Amino acid sequence: MAGRLRAPTGRYAGKSAAERQAERRRRFLDAALHLFGDAPGYRATTVAALCEAAGLSTRQFYEEFRTLEDVLAALHLQVNDRAEEAVVAAFAAARDLPLAERVTAIFRAYAGDVTGDPRRIRITFVEIVGVSPRLEEQRLARRARWVDLICAEAMQAAARGEAAARDYRLAATAFIGSVNGTLHDWSAGWVDATLDEVVDELVRQLLGILRPPDRPRAGS
Repeated sequence: MAGRLRAPTGRYAGKSAAERQAERRRRFLDAALHLFGDAPGYRATTVAALCEAAGLSTRQFYEEFRTLEDVLAALHLQVNDRAEEAVVAAFAAARDLPLAERVTAIFRAYAGDVTGDPRRIRITFVEIVGVSPRLEEQRLARRARWVDLICAEAMQAAARGEAAARDYRLAATAFIGSVNGTLHDWSAGWVDATLDEVVDELVRQLLGILRPPDRPRAGS
């Protein structure tokens, strides 16, 4: 289909066209989280099945999206935006804490949000992978945003004398790969540990990256 159908305008049942469109979009994304993030998964879902799960028509689907890939792209961004909001809020709340407490609070906020619903983990770490060049570009772009957040925290730590002043981009990229793999494996039941234990281990890794190798830990 060359483009989306034109959505109706005006008020209906006390809601504006924009409000009705936002509600339809939310219902499609909620249904996609259920179908893509659980059974049967993105690749086995049809437009008809998504519409049935959302309680909407195919005409309404094409008013919002061109393809199911567009739905997956929007859902992937939604999941990442939610986690990023949690992390940014944790940054603000923990900015005056010592490094170890600050990093722990920030990472707990991320892990708590991402693992709060196993379907979000599957969207972020499984369903989005290898779908198309477009979605690979989106996936890597969002990973780059997480790398940027870690680098920003590292530079703040360096400015406070808590970490070495160096380029952290490679280390942050490696750490993000470790986070993604570990949280996915934990959610799949392949890691015999509690979420707190997983978070503590990943925090130790991040603190090891941030602290200069020649500087002793606080209190040691």
